[in-house]
Amino acid sequence: MSTLFLERNLSPFDLLFKDFFKSELNFQPAVEAKPSHPVDIFETDKGLHLEVACTGLSKEDVELNIEGDILKIAYHRAADVNDAKTQDRNYIHRGIAKRSFNLGYKIAPKFDLAKAEAMMENGLLGIHIPFAESAKPKVLKIK
Repeated sequence: MSTLFLERNLSPFDLLFKDFFKSELNFQPAVEAKPSHPVDIFETDKGLHLEVACTGLSKEDVELNIEGDILKIAYHRAADVNDAKTQDRNYIHRGIAKRSFNLGYKIAPKFDLAKAEAMMENGLLGIHIPFAESAKPKVLKIK
């Protein structure tokens, strides 16, 4: 094993990618990478659907914006929101994270962002974007 592996406690997998990008400053081992915010995206015969996990948030906490063909979903946690409530707690495990998130999705032209609808229920933000009229199948008559 190399001394670099012992000094930094990096796995061979992490060393491979570190060497591949040749970057000392911004390298983060794969096991320390934070997962992206939980989102399900699926398409049905009615359009595009997004389901975003918003545990412990109200609909007023979440920002939804449409800029051109980009759908933006964000929550910005104030630094002291839970600090006063959690000072006297000794956590054994802390699995519910109310951290800020800022998501952006480029929506295909076959969906009509102008007719998008959003609904918050039981900590799950649901967004429905119907198909654009121009993308719906058309029947041609033979002359």
